[in-house]
Formats: sequence, structure tokens, C-alpha cells
Amino acid sequence: MEYTKLGKTDLEVSKICLGTMTFGEQNSEKEGHEQLDYALEQGVNILDTAEMYSVPGRKETQGSTERIIGTWLQQRKNRDKVILATKVTGPSAGLAYIRKPLNFSREQINTAIEGSLKRLQTDYIDIYQLHWPERNNNRFGQRGFKFDPDEVWEDNLHEVLQSMHELVESGKVRYFGVSNETPWGLMRFLQLAEEHGLSRAISIQNPYSMLNRTFETGLAEISMREQVSLLAYSPMGFGLLSGKYHNGMADESSRLNRFDQMTRYNSSQAFEATRRYLAIAEKYGLSLAQMALAFINGQPFLGTNIIGASTLEQLKENIGSINVKLTGEMLEEIEEVHEAIPNPAP
Repeated sequence: MEYTKLGKTDLEVSKICLGTMTFGEQNSEKEGHEQLDYALEQGVNILDTAEMYSVPGRKETQGSTERIIGTWLQQRKNRDKVILATKVTGPSAGLAYIRKPLNFSREQINTAIEGSLKRLQTDYIDIYQLHWPERNNNRFGQRGFKFDPDEVWEDNLHEVLQSMHELVESGKVRYFGVSNETPWGLMRFLQLAEEHGLSRAISIQNPYSMLNRTFETGLAEISMREQVSLLAYSPMGFGLLSGKYHNGMADESSRLNRFDQMTRYNSSQAFEATRRYLAIAEKYGLSLAQMALAFINGQPFLGTNIIGASTLEQLKENIGSINVKLTGEMLEEIEEVHEAIPNPAP
């Protein structure tokens, strides 16, 4: 395993992070514990979850992922061996069952952290993240920002940052991070932290894959120059970059077939780009999954690559990507596909 330090901290994390959003939906508690055991054995020391998980979000399964991690931590007595990253849910009409009102007020953030601590059976979170902004920033499925003149949001980022700082001061949280954030939002948080002596964001959890490299526009430069590490999610394009939808291995339980609401991965452009990437992987004797993950592992702005799997075999292959190094020739061919079909799954 390889390790890196997040942001300006001494927090050392494995370049592979175990994403756990399938626990409680596609994976049982037993299967979740098996994945956690294997990942830890392989040197993975960071786990990513959220109060809204498992995915897709449903009232019946909300919090199930944190609970499964919590029982594992309680049984293994290994809290000191792992770095826990979780998230507080932002406004969403479809998730109103989580809390009311579903916002980032001090009261609601405090309610959310107490729920996560209880489910995870721990007294602190290593990285506490805002799952997505309160404001309308066109966060999912769009390549660019579209201003809404009817938006009622008022800039409350200072108050939100103060609430996060208070959690750090209390010891319930070690570090603060953002997720699904834009260059403007990230720079505002950094500016406010510097101006008011508040906790600084150490990480940004945004989508990044060979099918979605929008992070490279604006955010990559901020990440490098301001030292805010990327926690890359959806590195496999919701499973599309496994190649199984092209080689006939996908079945009814596969994510894109099971969760048809994930439309951003179902475009003809995304399927064509994946076909071309698959041809490159086959040319060099690699699995597409390992090539796709190795591409991310080699990025200089990467803090950790959040991989997930519904089976232990998939998990073994994904974690094994840390041992795959892409040559200059491979990277040139990947770039040719990206230039021809850029960011088909934003």
C-alpha cells in the first residue's frame, strides 16, 4: 500500500480508501465486515461513509452503513487503526426523513454528528464533511454552473465554518472537509478560515474518473496550490469502468441495471468512451478496472481513491490497482480518448 498526507496535516492515509455505501443495501453486515477485514489487512486505513448511506437513499436503510461499520469497530476493538470519514447531509427534498429541517444550521449539524457518533460507536470522527452545499450549485450531472435568479440561499458559509470549528474544538471532529464543491465554494471556505482563524478544509470529496475529469478544471489547481487533497469518489463510473457492461458480465444486480436513476452514467457517450478505454486495457493486458483506478492513483492532487465493491473478489481487484503503474504510452492513449469524448459522465 502507498500512503499520503492530507492537506497541510500529518494525517497519513492510504491511497486506497474503502467506500462503504453498499453496506446495508447491496451488502449485508457480514459481507461488510468481511470487506472491512480484508481492506485493513491490505493496508487500507481510511473508510468513507455518510449519515444518508446506504445508496440509493431510502428511509428504511438510512444510517445502515454507519451502523455496520460501528458493529465492526466494536467487535474488532480497532478504532485506533482506522481513519473515519463521514458526512452531514445537505438539503434534498427526497431525503427529508433524515432530519427536519435538512440544512447546515448549527443545531442540525450538531444533531447529525451525534447520530453518526452513536451509529459508528465512536466518540470522534477523523474527517467530517459537508456532503453537498446548501446553495444550488448544479452539483450532480452537469458540467458547468447555471445561475438560478430565484434561489433564496444567502451566504452562510462563515456560520457553517464556525459550527465545524466548534466540533473540532470539542474533540468530536479532528478535521473538516467539503464534498461536491465548486472552486468558488472551496476558496470561500479557505478565505474565511484564514480571515477568522477557523478550521481549514483539508480535503474535497468530488467525483473523479476517466469518465469525469471536471475536477481538473479549476479545482485541481486549487488542490495543489492550497494543499486541499482530493478524496476521489465514483472512480469506476458507478461500475461502468469495470467493463462488465461491455463484455456481457453485467446482470440484474449490477448497479446501473439495479439503480436506473443513475442516468449520468448511462449515456451513449459514456458507453463509447468506456469501449475505447477497454480496448486500451486489453491491448496492454490489464483489466479495465485496474487501469481506471491506476489512472487516478497516479494523480498528484490525489489524497485517496474511494473504491467500493459489492463482492470480495471485486474488492481484491480494486485494491490491487495500487500495484499497477501506467506507462507514458498508456497515458497518451487514455488522453486521446479523453480529448475525443471529454467528461461524458459529469
